[in-house]
Amino acid sequence: MQVLSVLSVNHSRLNASINRLARVGQLPNGDICRLAFSAEDLQARYLVQQWMIEAGMSVRTDAAGNIIGRYAGSVEDAPALATGSHIDTVPSGGCYDGVLGVLAGIEVVRTLRENNVRLKHPLEVIVFTDEESSMIGSQAMAGTVVLNAPERYQPKVGQPIESCLEAIGGNWDEIPSARRSRDDMAAFVELHVEQGAVLEHTQTEIGVVQGVVGMLRQMITIKGQANHAGTTPMDMRQDALVAAAQVILAVKQIALSMPSQPVATVGYLTVAPNAVNIVPGQVELSVDMRDLSQDCLDTMMSRLLRELNQIAADTSTEIDVTPVLCVQPTPAAPLVQKTIEFVAQELKLSHRYMPSRAGHDSLEIGRITDMGMIFVPSQEGLSHSSAEYTSPEQCTQGANVLLHTLLQLDAAYVC
Repeated sequence: MQVLSVLSVNHSRLNASINRLARVGQLPNGDICRLAFSAEDLQARYLVQQWMIEAGMSVRTDAAGNIIGRYAGSVEDAPALATGSHIDTVPSGGCYDGVLGVLAGIEVVRTLRENNVRLKHPLEVIVFTDEESSMIGSQAMAGTVVLNAPERYQPKVGQPIESCLEAIGGNWDEIPSARRSRDDMAAFVELHVEQGAVLEHTQTEIGVVQGVVGMLRQMITIKGQANHAGTTPMDMRQDALVAAAQVILAVKQIALSMPSQPVATVGYLTVAPNAVNIVPGQVELSVDMRDLSQDCLDTMMSRLLRELNQIAADTSTEIDVTPVLCVQPTPAAPLVQKTIEFVAQELKLSHRYMPSRAGHDSLEIGRITDMGMIFVPSQEGLSHSSAEYTSPEQCTQGANVLLHTLLQLDAAYVC
């Protein structure tokens, strides 16, 4: 690793940019609503593109609607180093989710240009399309879009994906042209707020992300027999809710027993007939499992299926499992992790290695090139609401780690 330069991002300008973008789509209660492809999203996209141009970048929009700002490198035809995130929000979002990664990337380019620094590699700042819903932007770059199923990418604004992409300069029919590879993208580094409470709880300034977890999601249907709550003896019941309670506890115990500390959640449950004087006859519930190891996820699922068989036998119920989602985990590249750690140490910022248990665009981009993520703390672990908060100082710390990580990677990767 090289000795760090004295470069530092402009603290006031970075945080002013965050505050300015927060006003686009801000509701009276303070929440921010910039659904992908909405009028507010289009306004934010225009503003960010103007900032990219002012920072000295060329700007283009690919077929998936991704905005790509490019700061030219000194070596002709070298693959790009890339950073970025998203600026669309959930219906009640906050100021930092996704936005910090985009605006810190622009601030890095501003800093390089003002100091007459040009990397060997081109530096790209990417705004990915619709991260909060379909992740069509990063999937298009990774080549994982299901081309014969446009309905999978139905935007929350209610219009067909084809017309939504056209409105932002994309083209559904040309989605394959958005695909990237290691040949033209040497590495991708995403700065993001943690959206959890680990960094704050441990009083750590920087998270070195080990990878983005994979996800297995199932819907489980438990069929028993609805019957009178007063006249049906306890030992004659086929109570679907009792079986569901055992399933929920089994999910928890399976996760706790695994050494890699995965997470598993039952977050959705419906009961029928759902009346105070009727033994429940049917329950539907969801199971969401997440871990960095696919082997761990597969083991958890195998153990759950065995538990379900036993629970069904013990409760005289039928239990059916329907797969809903299977997302492979994406590990961060060791070189990028070590570089982030080195930079944090040199900047005298405390750090810890940790997984990302939320999905990010990095999940997809890491399938085609070296990927890394930098986390900064989220106050009380809150996100997807106006209560989401990362201090201006923490935003600047993350942006400076991003700046120097990119400078180190520029030297580490052969052009």
